Amino acid sequence: MHNPSATLLIIDDDDVVRASLAAYLEDSGFSVLQAANGLQGLEVFERDKPDLVICDLRMPQIDGLELIRRISALEAEVPVIVVSGAGGMSDVVEALRLGAADYLIKPLEDLSVLEHSVQRALDRARLRLENRRYREKLETANRELEASLHLLQEDQNAGRQVQMNMLPLTPWQADDLSFSHQIIPSLYLSGDFVDYFRLDEHRVAFYLADVSGHGASSAFVTVLLKFMTTRLLYESRRGGKLPPFKPSDVLAHINRGLINCKLGKHVTMLGGVIDQAAGTLTYSIGGHLPLPVLYSEGQARYLEGKGLPVGLFEDATYTDLVMEMPGSFSITLLSDGILDLLPGDTLKDKEAALPELVCKAGGTLNGLREVFGLNDLADMPDDIALLVLTRNFA
Repeated sequence: MHNPSATLLIIDDDDVVRASLAAYLEDSGFSVLQAANGLQGLEVFERDKPDLVICDLRMPQIDGLELIRRISALEAEVPVIVVSGAGGMSDVVEALRLGAADYLIKPLEDLSVLEHSVQRALDRARLRLENRRYREKLETANRELEASLHLLQEDQNAGRQVQMNMLPLTPWQADDLSFSHQIIPSLYLSGDFVDYFRLDEHRVAFYLADVSGHGASSAFVTVLLKFMTTRLLYESRRGGKLPPFKPSDVLAHINRGLINCKLGKHVTMLGGVIDQAAGTLTYSIGGHLPLPVLYSEGQARYLEGKGLPVGLFEDATYTDLVMEMPGSFSITLLSDGILDLLPGDTLKDKEAALPELVCKAGGTLNGLREVFGLNDLADMPDDIALLVLTRNFA
């Protein structure tokens, strides 16, 4: 499908050829500018900044090869297609070496060949621009993360601020989905971490992670988690279209990364992807307890699933589970620090109590704050993280 905003510049000293190409491409939905020679074409290029240039090879004042050189010097991202019948093989090679997107031989008996070449060049230029933006975003994230590690070593206060800045906005809305979270560290820095972000216009990803241990060393791993997920998202997008972003693959990727780093740290975590178009939740569990609690129509229950902790076993494998989402629901994810606040003497007793407390809280983060007394907590032996996602939820 053509980009309706794409503007083409045709540079050709043959008025008849130039007019026929312009008429065809305008009928195909493009906006077309024209120039009768290379010098005039450069003036139009600098003034109107077209998305693509089509030029002849043999022209007075400035020929096609020199035109490619000058356009490349002005704006390297704009593709140039040469359409000429005057050049030999050496001209074709030189034009492509200078960066021409394509070289077509006159006369063009079928102008759809030109249209296809234009669209292909525009698509490639768009992908190059997107990849450059993703690369810049990754480089920016890398710089921020490197600065974060330096601050963690120098100043716990600055480290805490950096860690909070890495967390997503709360609450955050993605169409009919709402995400909110709270992290309560046992020390000044937390080994618990949450994140959620859009994969594309239909899919939203999220995870909650609980790093083994406490303090700065565990907080460092949360920085590493953010880096690995950001990099994985960038690498997945390099082809121009994001492939299936399976939670099990993400957990396996993080498992390999933590083992290779040899930090002596592991993570229990749960990651999920919500497909809003399909109305499904796909999730994978990496040794995480308690399991997520689904609350809908006044009832609460644990989601199913199990898996090994992340970062302990090289041969660990992870499984994706898929469930259809109710029309209205909330899902509560908690780190195991919450177990210290649950009633009961055994783990089984505490796990049995949690769905009832989620019901009492109405499946909301504010309700959980009240039920668990999070606003009045004294010193805690472990970090506590809460992540609540809802859909069409009052």
